[in-house]
Amino acid sequence: MDVDSLRRLIDEAVVSRYEVFRHDDIPALCESLSMPAPPPRIDPHTNREISKHKRLTASLSACKGEALPAIAHAVLASQPVAAAHRNALQDVLWQESSCVEIPGRTRRELAASFALEDHARHSERFLKTLDAFWILDDDPLAGWGGPDKSLRAKIIRHVIGHDDWDAEYLFEQLGCFEAPHPRFARFLEALAAPSTLPEEPAQRRFTEMANEHLLRVGAQLQAVGEHDGYPLFELINVGQASSRRPRQVIFATLVKPDIRVSSVLDGDLEVIEHAEQADEILVYNRVIGNDGLRWRDLMSWWQEKHDITDTGHARSSLFDRMRASLPKESSGQDNLYWLYYNIYQHELDDLPALLPEVWLHWDHQTVKQRRERAQQHIRMDFLLLMPGRKRVVLEVDGSQHFTDNRGTVPNPRKYAETMAGDRELKLLGYHVYRFGHDELEKREHARSILTDFFSRLLRAA
Repeated sequence: MDVDSLRRLIDEAVVSRYEVFRHDDIPALCESLSMPAPPPRIDPHTNREISKHKRLTASLSACKGEALPAIAHAVLASQPVAAAHRNALQDVLWQESSCVEIPGRTRRELAASFALEDHARHSERFLKTLDAFWILDDDPLAGWGGPDKSLRAKIIRHVIGHDDWDAEYLFEQLGCFEAPHPRFARFLEALAAPSTLPEEPAQRRFTEMANEHLLRVGAQLQAVGEHDGYPLFELINVGQASSRRPRQVIFATLVKPDIRVSSVLDGDLEVIEHAEQADEILVYNRVIGNDGLRWRDLMSWWQEKHDITDTGHARSSLFDRMRASLPKESSGQDNLYWLYYNIYQHELDDLPALLPEVWLHWDHQTVKQRRERAQQHIRMDFLLLMPGRKRVVLEVDGSQHFTDNRGTVPNPRKYAETMAGDRELKLLGYHVYRFGHDELEKREHARSILTDFFSRLLRAA
């Protein structure tokens, strides 16, 4: 925490307002703020009066750094602090708190979708919420045009009265797009709170709208309790969304890729394409944004890569090429792949692309060469790169995961290796779902299982 800034801000909020206090009030003021007792009004050495300002400054100067946050909280709770000073104090105090970071683009997209009618209908509550987070009356130039030129007056006229400001313009005027992450996060929670919206349907409308945008960056307004019969919402991180964007995805390979480090200092990898291996290794190296890797993105890349203008031909050729990478002996994997694209064939464009046989680890040496240091589970059966940088792994486990001798003898070591790989993926931020090969072996039986699974998975995305 920035202790120097906190001390300066407490000084500005309290000490610099010494003229409103009487000498007799200062000891009680310091005590109420948990500050040390001030020096006496009369200096015992000079027998002269010490100014109120110096007495307060001496008390604040005697405070240790670790005591300043508690004093700042006490100032905010008990003193009439100007909005600018209040916000500055809060921003320093909130620096150390964990919060969900909402980037500027997401804030703007959310504001563009935000209909203000529900909030404007509860105008007093809405204004109170805005007043708690933003500066509505402290514009030093507002006085030149009279009190009706303040931001508060403009909001009353243009949001509550005439309804000719949309939420994006309101957010711009408030400073929402540049505000520190903790302030914006708390503001979103307040907009969903019953103190602002005393109607549960209105709360739900707001949170559902907001979550459409928040989920893309791994966040969500989630109901965490109740107050007076109304739900309380908190902005949370969803699962373990990876904070890193994938730089490239190597998938659906028919041969082991030939990879080299083209820049050791920068960690840049290069996949060498040999003439005899044309199109046997697929590498998606476009930027993957907060929407994840959608089917439309994969199709666009495939069409450009092969100069295909016919959408139908591109769709079928990409589908067939990825399917060719699946193990021939695993009907369960084939059914999972085929059913995903069959179930959602008419709405694929904006859904995550289901990528088969995705490389997780790579080593130029063999398992025999590495021995005990060999990396296990080098490929994932399927990967979905979903909104909010959420990575979902789907594995289809056959008997080879827990038996020896062609599936006849249980092997605890193999099972332990599978579970260790599972833990490692989860610790890396992946969401792992495993299917038994037997439950997916027959397509029509697998259809009912996967229809329910993907419906629930995509609904939570």
